[in-house]
Amino acid sequence: QVQLVESGGGLVQAGGSLRLSCAASGRTFSSYAMGWFRQAPGKEREFVAAISWSGIRTSYAASVKGRFTISRDNAKNMVYLQMNSLKPEDTAVYSCAAAEAYLAREYDYWGQGTQVTVSS
Repeated sequence: QVQLVESGGGLVQAGGSLRLSCAASGRTFSSYAMGWFRQAPGKEREFVAAISWSGIRTSYAASVKGRFTISRDNAKNMVYLQMNSLKPEDTAVYSCAAAEAYLAREYDYWGQGTQVTVSS
């Protein structure tokens, strides 16, 4: 069982940066691949980024590649999403999730999400 709690969201101007954090509980955290997803009002949830259990492999949605960076610290049970050059279209609720396999179709555990609002 893994419990996930996101933090770090907020209001930022376009061009600014935010760093999201995802705190995980459970001794098996380091065995899970992790992902970040987002859902904007009236839209479906979409994939943002993923990282393998070791942190060696990462993957990004085309819309955020080059601007966002996913990372993890297994010693601290933490996953991060560094978001730079933010755009108004990045406004959404961002959630972290855990899966048994990297780039899995289904994720097993989800956090509640943190709101990110980018003003123009």
